[in-house]
Amino acid sequence: MALDIVTFGCRLNAYESEVMRREAGAAGLGETAGGAVIVNTCAVTGEAVRQARQAIRRARRDNPAARIVVTGCAAQTEPDAFAAMPEVDLVLGNAEKLAADSYRALPDFGVAASEKLRVNDIMSVRETAGHMVDALDGRARAFVQVQNGCDHRCTFCIIPYGRGNSRSVPMGAVVDQVRRLVDNGHAEVVLTGVDLTSYGPDLPGRPTLGRLVCTILAQVPALPRLRLSSIDSIEADAELMAAIAEEPRLMPHLHLSLQAGDDMILKRMKRRHSSADAAAFCAAARRLRPDMVFGADIIAGFPTETEAMFENSLAIVERCGLTHLHVFPFSPRAGTPAARMPQLPRAVVKERAARLRAAGEVAYRRHLAALVGTRQRVLIEREGLGRTEGFAPVAVAGAPGSIVEARITGEDGRRLLARPTRAHAA
Repeated sequence: MALDIVTFGCRLNAYESEVMRREAGAAGLGETAGGAVIVNTCAVTGEAVRQARQAIRRARRDNPAARIVVTGCAAQTEPDAFAAMPEVDLVLGNAEKLAADSYRALPDFGVAASEKLRVNDIMSVRETAGHMVDALDGRARAFVQVQNGCDHRCTFCIIPYGRGNSRSVPMGAVVDQVRRLVDNGHAEVVLTGVDLTSYGPDLPGRPTLGRLVCTILAQVPALPRLRLSSIDSIEADAELMAAIAEEPRLMPHLHLSLQAGDDMILKRMKRRHSSADAAAFCAAARRLRPDMVFGADIIAGFPTETEAMFENSLAIVERCGLTHLHVFPFSPRAGTPAARMPQLPRAVVKERAARLRAAGEVAYRRHLAALVGTRQRVLIEREGLGRTEGFAPVAVAGAPGSIVEARITGEDGRRLLARPTRAHAA
């Protein structure tokens, strides 16, 4: 087995798992008899924490002699709970998990829970290193972490307590990473972070995300495609909007942290935008880039949400023209203000989540159907499957890592079907 990593949660966690694989490997973790399992947890919902605990127990059943290390956001926010699990040998914080030294000299089996803990105060972390990994999804796409942490305190969210305050990777380090990835053959780079649009104010000169995007595209002209992960539309700066309008290598797909479509619920969430702000941003981005595609995170069944309020969240799907929905049934997280608000019955929460997903499915199918007959540039991620610039999945032949010009011939409800017309080396 050697070293196995089980990852939950966001793209940043997936990226960090690759850093951990390198650092833990350098420390020799997994070389002993029985190997090792690292569980990189997520804390965004109670269900995510439950799944992590389940995975830990399953890892111990499947690998009785393995050393089991637990880390990630849930380990940072609930370290004692994971240390108390008899299956766990070591608990690492989110800062500690990225350093090789953390994996050396693991405690002996069966030690007290307190001896398993290597979790420091995440709020004391002031810098984010530009960790370099070769790839995440093979040769086609690579992720670059440019930001970590969050200074906002949404009432439902535990993540700032797992990730710490917002901090940015210097632009020079980011550009160097992107250049190395392109030199290694990657056709697409995705910028990722916990609160990506808060990039920069902690750096000299206070650069913005838009400035970072423009700098990357200017200084790495060989980069075919640059993509952003989830953004907060209210923080989009003027240079980012200009890049949307003027930079064809910036991909026309934005995943928005909307969370709700009702203004009262947004206030109770302590979000900083209104539903009108979200709709105005989407309209402005589409005026600048008519092929822009939007995804969004939306929470169903937030405390105090009435049926009329929920209808406003349903309506935001059409109002913003969303095509890729990530729907989260509200899950109270201990220690957050929302957990102390009047809760809705779980059956209501689940029913509303199902209705939101159904609305998202209709919008997604409509989006796929509208692309039939068009020509698209598709990045082949693996044999027989790629993605358009607007992030739609496409079944099409091509060499992994290449960009194929393809004619969309149909769709099967999940992905586009296409015939290649021309291929280019990435």
